[in-house]
Amino acid sequence: MASEKRSALNKELLFLILQFCNDEGYKRTAHIFERESGCYFDMEFFEDLVLNGKWNKVEKYLSGFASINDNKYSTKIYFEIRKLNFLEALDKNDRAKALDILMKDLKVFAQDNEELYREMTQLLTLDNFREHELLSMYEDAESSRKILMDELKKLIEVNPIFHGKLKFPVIKSQRLRRLINQGLNWQHIQCKYPQPNPDIETLFEDHVCQWPHDHLFMQSTDNPQLDASLPVFPSSWFCGPSTVTQAVSREDICVSGPITSVATTSVNMRDSNTMSQNSLLGAEYEVASTVLHSGRNHSPESSVSDDLPIISMNNGMLQNFEPVSHTDLPKTVARILNESSSPMSMDFHPVQQTFLLVGTDIGDIGLWDVNLGVKMLSRNFTVWNIGACSTMFKTAMMKDPCMSVNCISWSPNGSFFGIAYSKHIVQLYSYHGVTDVQQKLEIDAHVGGVNDLAFATPSKQQLVITGGDDKLIKVWDVITGVQMHNLEGHEAPVYSLCPHCKDGIHFIFSTSVDGKIKAWLYDNMGARVHIDAPGLACTTIAYSADNKRLFSCGTNKNGESFLVEWNESEGDAKRTYQGLCENSSAVVQFSPIKENFLAAADDHVIKIWDMDKVEQLTIIDAGDLPANPHIRFNKDGTLLAVIASENKIKILATAYGLQLLNASVTGFVNSSSDVSDGPRKHVINPSVANSGEADAHVPTNCDEERIKDAKQKIIDNANNKSGVCKIIQISMPSQCKSLQLNGYGEADKISRLIYTNAGNAILALASNGTHLLWKWPQNDLNLSGKATTDVPPQLWQPRSCSRMMTNDLTDSTPEEAVPCFALSKNDSYLLSASGGIISLFNMLTFKRMMSFMSPSPAATSLAFHPQDNNIVAIGMDDSTILIYHVRFTKVKSKLKGHSGRVTGLAFSTAMDLLVSSGEDAQIFTWNLGGWGKCKSKQLQFPDERIPVRGSNTMVQFHQDQVNFLVVHETQLSIYEAKELGCVQQWIPEDSTRISQATLSCDSQMVFACFLGGIVSIFGASDLQLKCQILPISYLPYTPRGNVHPLAVAANPHKPTQFAVGLTDGAAIVFEPQKPGNSWYLAEYEPATASSCLLQDD
Repeated sequence: MASEKRSALNKELLFLILQFCNDEGYKRTAHIFERESGCYFDMEFFEDLVLNGKWNKVEKYLSGFASINDNKYSTKIYFEIRKLNFLEALDKNDRAKALDILMKDLKVFAQDNEELYREMTQLLTLDNFREHELLSMYEDAESSRKILMDELKKLIEVNPIFHGKLKFPVIKSQRLRRLINQGLNWQHIQCKYPQPNPDIETLFEDHVCQWPHDHLFMQSTDNPQLDASLPVFPSSWFCGPSTVTQAVSREDICVSGPITSVATTSVNMRDSNTMSQNSLLGAEYEVASTVLHSGRNHSPESSVSDDLPIISMNNGMLQNFEPVSHTDLPKTVARILNESSSPMSMDFHPVQQTFLLVGTDIGDIGLWDVNLGVKMLSRNFTVWNIGACSTMFKTAMMKDPCMSVNCISWSPNGSFFGIAYSKHIVQLYSYHGVTDVQQKLEIDAHVGGVNDLAFATPSKQQLVITGGDDKLIKVWDVITGVQMHNLEGHEAPVYSLCPHCKDGIHFIFSTSVDGKIKAWLYDNMGARVHIDAPGLACTTIAYSADNKRLFSCGTNKNGESFLVEWNESEGDAKRTYQGLCENSSAVVQFSPIKENFLAAADDHVIKIWDMDKVEQLTIIDAGDLPANPHIRFNKDGTLLAVIASENKIKILATAYGLQLLNASVTGFVNSSSDVSDGPRKHVINPSVANSGEADAHVPTNCDEERIKDAKQKIIDNANNKSGVCKIIQISMPSQCKSLQLNGYGEADKISRLIYTNAGNAILALASNGTHLLWKWPQNDLNLSGKATTDVPPQLWQPRSCSRMMTNDLTDSTPEEAVPCFALSKNDSYLLSASGGIISLFNMLTFKRMMSFMSPSPAATSLAFHPQDNNIVAIGMDDSTILIYHVRFTKVKSKLKGHSGRVTGLAFSTAMDLLVSSGEDAQIFTWNLGGWGKCKSKQLQFPDERIPVRGSNTMVQFHQDQVNFLVVHETQLSIYEAKELGCVQQWIPEDSTRISQATLSCDSQMVFACFLGGIVSIFGASDLQLKCQILPISYLPYTPRGNVHPLAVAANPHKPTQFAVGLTDGAAIVFEPQKPGNSWYLAEYEPATASSCLLQDD
């Protein structure tokens, strides 16, 4: 621990030196220091070198952090830099320099790719290297350097060599000077004869005030009553009450000048215990020494404020709090739930994030809708099949029939939940929505208590993992209950489990009460990793929300607690966070939060840390909490449940979480794998808007009438779904916010529409093959630069290109063509086709980089592989699907099964599947491993609803990556991907035809547009029509005749914003009237056909 702290402090000292160099203007020195120390990679400086083509300096700076052979990312970085240097030499017709680069710099890569090296050698023989097919998009040095820099940034950010080196820590200005001044101040306090205004002549030696030559004379002259022979003792000898505080003024931070006059203030004796020495490599304690000196002025008027951060004393620990304001932390108590017995464990549903599972100390479980503050479901503990249980369990129950819940947890997709009990058994339920809960499995899992339970899906198999008092970890099949693995190796009861997958490898972290951490694969070959938890503490382990960083928190037998981030590659602690109590009475519970924060429940409050800083950031005091309460965040980090005293559960919310509670949209709940082929009628709980200020009276569930009424509404909802809520009709422009985006030239209908993944632009494909890109500017009116209806965007086009991106329509028939496009995840590349050849465009330059797949057959749908931009799925009009590798320009696989053109494609990495749909109204699933066909399903149509010949079917995955939306002109459907069971279906009551539909970014709503001009909004959980936007509200005049929407797209970051593309070549962006509004009223709230949107208040 000591060496770890020393290493961390040494690194911080390097940053302080860097800050000092930059503050003093020693920029060149700073960059040399960065390179030699390797502590910080200045991306801005590196970008400047690249954009100015200073290639030697680029490599020299880079060499301080990475070498060519470190890993594949480093190799790629060096290759791209040297390749562009080579091309620039060719572009300048400097063949001698190009040959030198080829032989000296690029030859190192020849061993791994001889073919590429030969091609680069052949470039020397060309008069213009742009004649080469792959280099035809090369423009000039300036634009190529910008493109290179964008690619280098991405490579550097994913390169583990640069992890922790790309962000300069936030440090107060002149921090190093301030630390030196504090050190000098301390030295001055320790002087035997401290002088009022000492001169600091050097930093090379400790400061010591010298005895003045006329000291005795001055004493006898100025104070005749003072005995000149009275000795002056060192300050450290004094043990009486201290009355003087020494300090240095904040303004006087220049170390070359004298220290300012000594400040004096009255302090109690007990405060003198806070005295601690400062040093450059020590912790920063902002408490001054309190000592008494003879002959000193003790007047309060001479006090000088040092303006230092306030220090609070808590359990003997110095805690340095800085005032912070974080609106993205859940600090407002929004609900209080009352349980009849003491809650022990909780878990929010992963999709419907206002549903909370609770297990208690008497074995009961409950499912709460925290939006209503109502318990929707309650089950008392009972053994389902006592005859199947072991004799040891029966004996234990006879001796002590009391049973407590140790852990309760949802599966990752929310289709199951499990309960680990204090004696032997685990119970699993399948969950189908609100109160639809079915018993699934009861397992006599362990001898003694089952301490933890977790779900995992290695090899697409649904598993549950348990750990118990018998020191064993067991892995079970959720569907059959068969035990798959028995993991032995712990020497004490297993305390916690953390299954994870990294680089395609599935494994399990486990901890035991003796402070041991182990890692296991899904086999019976024993633990692969054995390490000690800090302080041998009883520890829990968790990954950050992005699954990239590993943390642990625990408490040992001595009450010492440790919150740590781990270096996975080295197996040791990367940083240890400060601020936990040293005498905890129970194991401290913690949780990572989505937005780069950590939370731990300690000392009756919830303590918060920034993941990148060891110092405690702030605290959340919810009031009336036990010393170490159990806490649980929902998936988005907007709600926090914390167990309070007297069987209460307090629900804390962020600002957005309060909106979620006030205008809750119930989310889609996954079906389990045994869903029948027929649609499952999900029941959705009522949602009540909660008005009032954040600090107003907190609603509780003590109102029995309200609870009874809410439960009755849930039952009524199940029995009479058709009357759940009234449809909101928006018939006036003032009822919502809309913004029209116009094209240019001859208007043509918008066939496809999509937001960029960054959320700052909308891309449209017109039926004539032209692409329109509307981009929002970042300015004072739109600080975020994201899409909004408040600021109009620009029809954007790069200066270097005078033409829009336009598809090749040669050999295509516009009437029969099915326009399609796909945008890469980084918004850099666009694949597009309009019945002709497929084009790959560069989104930065609008240049066509390559063309392939001339018709016929023609492409009718496109989708990038989510994990590899080089692999594309292409649906063809001859009913086949091609898996195409863009870089190697070859077809990897050809999938057959459809009987008509393929019009919809969607990938699921969670299920390892590709889903396809076509005009034959069939759905197929394909395995991503070998591209084999898994399942197929024919859409069902009502007898009277015959689809038009050539009707397209489109598919889109739900946020959970397990269920997907199917859009056909006659219906909307939700299917689960594993068995292709239809979970929900909506069919228009009349002959209205659907043109397109899409899920909102949070998968809570479905936006659909119709050929008649109506835009409809459905709840994604039940496909119930909630809101209609009538054409008259956004198309008051139609000079072009029958104008209606053909395409629809959802904003990737704002759940309530979407856009539609019209037949006249324009697009319309829609948003609710106010940011906090929902598109429809909460269920059971009275509403009329002309109702406006739900207001915040």
